[in-house]
Order: sequence, then C-alpha cells, then structure tokens
Amino acid sequence: MKDAELRSKVIEELNFDPSLDAAGIGVAATGGVVTLTGHVGSYAEKLAAERAAQRVKGVQAIAQEIEVRFASDKQNGDDQIAARALKILEWDTTVPPGAVRVKVQQGWVTLSGTVAGQFQRQAAANAVRRLSGVVGVENRIVVRPTVVAGDVRQHIEDALRRSAEIDAGGIRVQVEGNRVVLDGTVHSWHERASVERAAWSVNGVIAVDDRLRVA
Repeated sequence: MKDAELRSKVIEELNFDPSLDAAGIGVAATGGVVTLTGHVGSYAEKLAAERAAQRVKGVQAIAQEIEVRFASDKQNGDDQIAARALKILEWDTTVPPGAVRVKVQQGWVTLSGTVAGQFQRQAAANAVRRLSGVVGVENRIVVRPTVVAGDVRQHIEDALRRSAEIDAGGIRVQVEGNRVVLDGTVHSWHERASVERAAWSVNGVIAVDDRLRVA
C-alpha cells in the first residue's frame, strides 16, 4: 500500500471514531510506520487515537507524538485529581479495596500497590485514565498471584479458540513458569491485541512476551 493511501485510511478511521475529536491530529505515513502528531483534549482521546490507527490494515508501527491540551475550564489541581482517582477506584469492583495507591504530579498519575491478577492492574489504569485533568498514567502496580492456574497454556488456547475475533490457527503459545510467550502471525493489530488480552486474563500470568507479527 502506498504511503498516501495508508495516511488517508488512518485519517478516515480517526474521523470515524466517535470517542475522539480528530480535528487537532496530524498523520504521516512512511513505509507502514504511522506518526500521530497534534493535540487532543484528554488522555483517553490520545489512547483512542492510537487504537484507531492500529485498526487500519497496513499499519506496521505507530509513533505516538500527540499532546494532551486541556481547555482552561477542564484543568484540575493535583489534589482534586487524586481524590477523584481514589473514589473511582473504590467504585470499581474489579480492583480490591485499598490495594492501589495514587500519586499525582502535574496531571501525571502514578499507581502503585499489589494485586492478584493482571486484569485488576489494567482495570485500575483504565478507570483513572478516563478522568479529566489526567495527562498520563504510570502503572507501577505489582501482580502477585495468590492462585496459579494448573495449566496456563490450556486455558489460553481454549480462550483463543472461543474468541470470534481471533484466528487461532497461526498462533503458538509457550509457557515458562508464570511467563507466556506468544508467537506466530495475526491479520491485524486488533487481533494481536485480542490475543494478548486473552493471555493476560488467565490467572497466574505475570508477564506476556508478545512476538506476534501482523501480516
């Protein structure tokens, strides 16, 4: 695919995504590498722009250079952001009460603490990044599983076969202790993300080495 065509398709996908305002986003494409520049109004929109670009066939890599710029009425003090982050974590039943600590500095939120599963670690970050005033999230939460799955590989392969989004035929799963290695070929960035998400969802997994290629 030519660079101009790929750039055009990424722009179309950005404009199509209802979760972001793409008016301030610039797109460049060179040899399958897409660079996103410009600015958006929230950290959630920045992530949405990256996911939108990943969905486009032909995108092999993404350089993310989008800035988060808040309107003056949307800016929040660090103490306000921290208080709202703690509250939203309390409301999230996925995150164990009191397991996550929050630090905020100039809009950057740092999460720390210990949870039993990767899905809890990710749920905490997902909840906080939606808050207005957040310019970035650093997730330092440690995963220490209390229960290790007896057959992690089998659970992952079963999940891949069940998923309508995944063609499991070209995917190889290896398990080394609590570390999972994914290898093989998938058809899109979306499918690649779905495979990785399936691996992380298995109890006992504390690391995923994603070597999947998009072809």
